[in-house]
Amino acid sequence: MDDEAIVERQLGRRPRAFVRVAVRCPFGRPAVTEQEAFDEDGHPFPTQFYVTCRYLVAAISRLEAAGGVERWTRAAQEDEELARSLDAAQAEQRRLRPELDAGIGGSTRGGSLKCLHAHAAFALARPGYELGDRILAELPRRWPEFCCTD
Repeated sequence: MDDEAIVERQLGRRPRAFVRVAVRCPFGRPAVTEQEAFDEDGHPFPTQFYVTCRYLVAAISRLEAAGGVERWTRAAQEDEELARSLDAAQAEQRRLRPELDAGIGGSTRGGSLKCLHAHAAFALARPGYELGDRILAELPRRWPEFCCTD
């Protein structure tokens, strides 16, 4: 089975704007994919790196449900190191995708982080993103004990 078919199984739908697998889990399956700036219908697709590992998606969703977006947005505003990390990552995102004037996950300057999944995916795909690394470090485990993809 090819990567795109595995990602379709992980998502339960055909992936939009799929380019490639950017990060694999310890079991060799897709964990983060890279998307085109525009989908097949020409609509903007602001999320360049997308978490597909079911385990990681669920873990980050639990973090978001517990107020993680607001908490990490506030942390990035109050902690100078995190603010610099976010600014650098947003600038890198705009450099990687000059056709869309948007930051990670389509975020705008100075606003909410919007989606921790996008920041975690960016950190996994582009190592060195401190804010994303800290978000991932808050998860009880980054990877499951066994492969979560059938």
